[in-house]
Order: sequence, then C-alpha cells, then structure tokens
Amino acid sequence: MSLDQIPTEPYRAVVFFDRRELDKLLRLYGRMVAAGEWRDYGIGGLRDAAVFSVFRRASEAPLYRIEKRPALARRQGAWAVIAQGGHVIKRGHELDQVLNVFDRGRLKLVE
Repeated sequence: MSLDQIPTEPYRAVVFFDRRELDKLLRLYGRMVAAGEWRDYGIGGLRDAAVFSVFRRASEAPLYRIEKRPALARRQGAWAVIAQGGHVIKRGHELDQVLNVFDRGRLKLVE
C-alpha cells in the first residue's frame, strides 16, 4: 500500500458570516459593551451553522447565541437568537429583524 492513497473525507464547506453580517454583529456587540451588558464574545463556524456567542464573563456559558443556519432559510428563517437555557427568543429571515430583540427597553437581564 502506498502512502499516496490515504482515504480522506470529502470536503464540506463551513458556514460563516459574511463581512456585512459580521459588521452588524460587532456593532451590536460594541453597543452592548458600552452599556455594560456584555463583556466577551466568541465566533464559531460549523458545517451547518455559524454562531456568534456573547458572554457576561468569559468563564460562563454564553448569555445569547446568534445563529445563522442556511438550511432553515426557506422554512423558519436562517437567523435565530437563542437564550442561555436554549430557548429561541427570535427567529427570522433577516439579520436586522432578529437583532431588533436587543433594542433598548425590550430585553432586560434579570439576576
């Protein structure tokens, strides 16, 4: 057996945010940091979803996950905001529509 014929898994594209989407997410993050609500974020690209997670503290579970799932684009919408417990707060077809959940006064964190 030669080393040239190593079986490999077929390449699958990773879902990620484009520049415009990432700009909107980072603008929201900047506003929330300035308001003292959020302190850290994480970005992940998976085979079926791209995830933007926000944290109050880096050592905790994320407060919110903003997910992009292109497979759901024609059904429920590709975008979703998911709370810490896994509950879907908002789902939609447009990122702006989903991010409206974070407008002032509409969503408050209770400790």
